[in-house]
Amino acid sequence: MSVIYIMLTASIVVAVIFFIAFIIAVRSGQYDDSYTPSVRMLFEDELVKEKSNKSILTKKD
Repeated sequence: MSVIYIMLTASIVVAVIFFIAFIIAVRSGQYDDSYTPSVRMLFEDELVKEKSNKSILTKKD
């Protein structure tokens, strides 16, 4: 039974360490997306073309 208490304590300590590391990474900007904003306008142009093609198809029919 004492092994369960040791393993439970160890797992909680490891979980807290990983949680603290995650919080530090988020605050330091590790997960900030700097790539997507630079190519976002390229994706928006494709969406506008698809929408205009759909509207043309519906107007002709």
